[in-house]
Amino acid sequence: MAVAPIPPGYATVTPYLIIRGAAKAIDFYQRAFGAVELFRLDGPDGTIGHAEIKIGDSPVMLADGMPDNRDPLTLGGTAVSFMVYVPDVDAAFARAIAAGATVQRPVIDQFYGDRTGTLVDPFGHVWSLGTHIEDVSSEEMNRRMKEMMKPAAGA
Repeated sequence: MAVAPIPPGYATVTPYLIIRGAAKAIDFYQRAFGAVELFRLDGPDGTIGHAEIKIGDSPVMLADGMPDNRDPLTLGGTAVSFMVYVPDVDAAFARAIAAGATVQRPVIDQFYGDRTGTLVDPFGHVWSLGTHIEDVSSEEMNRRMKEMMKPAAGA
């Protein structure tokens, strides 16, 4: 498949979040993840019709939910999550929790070489934050996963 020209500052795949309370979400993402607001287009009744932020080097588009574009809180959850690599996952995770996120899985060292934790933002979106701590071959990763999946002795 041929890829069309990509505008400067964008990626081939760019997330687009539908959010109940997009203006509050932009503020949360700024406090929690250090997001920078690039621009916003106001919609009717104080909603955001379209906005763009940047988290690290990644653009993220977002808008308030509409009847034909529903947010995770309206749908009762989401089947999508985001992975964000940061220099210090423990500090970034604590900052996001202080900004209003809730812990889904605490930060721990993972068998695949990252130290990660997962949180849910106040708008129903799921974010895993991680710091890469070790290069692990696919063979070693597979061995570690099998070891981790073994039932505990005597359990």
